[in-house]
Amino acid sequence: MKKMITRRQFMAAAGVVAAASALTACGGSSASSAAASSAAPASSAAASAAADDQKFTIGICQLVQHAALDAATQGFEDALTASFGENVTFDFQNAQGDSATCATITNGFVSSGVDLIMANATPALQAAQSATDSIPVLGTSVTEYGVALGLTDFDGTVGGNISGTSDLAPLDQQAEMIVEWMPEAKKVGLLYCSAEANSQYQVDEVQKYLEEKGVTATQYAFSDSNDLSSVCQKAADENDALYVPTDNTVAANTGIVDGICRPAKKPVFAGEEGICSGCGVATLSISYYDLGYTTGEMAVKILNGESDISTMPIEYTDVTKKYNKAICDDLGLTVPEGYVEIEA
Repeated sequence: MKKMITRRQFMAAAGVVAAASALTACGGSSASSAAASSAAPASSAAASAAADDQKFTIGICQLVQHAALDAATQGFEDALTASFGENVTFDFQNAQGDSATCATITNGFVSSGVDLIMANATPALQAAQSATDSIPVLGTSVTEYGVALGLTDFDGTVGGNISGTSDLAPLDQQAEMIVEWMPEAKKVGLLYCSAEANSQYQVDEVQKYLEEKGVTATQYAFSDSNDLSSVCQKAADENDALYVPTDNTVAANTGIVDGICRPAKKPVFAGEEGICSGCGVATLSISYYDLGYTTGEMAVKILNGESDISTMPIEYTDVTKKYNKAICDDLGLTVPEGYVEIEA
């Protein structure tokens, strides 16, 4: 099992390791057992603490270090600090990409009696779901909560002690983006990590939308970073372009994808801005800082007793069309109207 690191250690490492990519939101699924009644004691306790001006302790479990998740965590902390000032403290733990470590972290939060858990990325959310059905849990950087939590009747509200925010950009629009940029493309490879359930969901949907437009879309799954290079090479060799969803493994290894696809003159379309910055030509971008801030505002309402988490719907954010100028220039691509350059 990988060693957990504190936020202080993590932020020190972040100054040295500039992981340029993003992403979001992926992992295996498990059936949700959270009941609406279990959230009530947690909400009541939070309201009582707020009334007594007690300090809150928030446990933050972040799956891995990369730009998007870092920004979401920062936004979350800023929103809570803006409301509670010194009356809120954060127990930040980075799982370093390991799902089992997420479970260790969230179980530790439960044992220590934190007031709320923020789960940053799908494996962190799944671990928190398994760890507690009473402490409020807010997810962020999670693409599709029904898929992540194994909910067959998900209608936008999880219920029980879980809610949060989603980083999902409309998948039909992502397919349209690929066709807009490459109307002559006949074959598109869909590159993703098979261990990330939300990545599977995204490529399934994008494949469907591309095929409706007459494009042959083929899935290329890799198990982890060790076989990313070989699978990516095969996808680049066999297709006109590649699509990558909000996949955490690719987000942490965009250099591998760029090192294969750019020399081969194969454009990569990304599910979010961090991945696009590292290896893509275009994306439908969201602000992960804003996403995290919205999650923090939800936490404030829960801790103040203003909202019942069991009735809080998943919240989304707006998207912006963006492109990577350096890679577009290298590939000789003409940028369609309406796209904004990603800032270096």
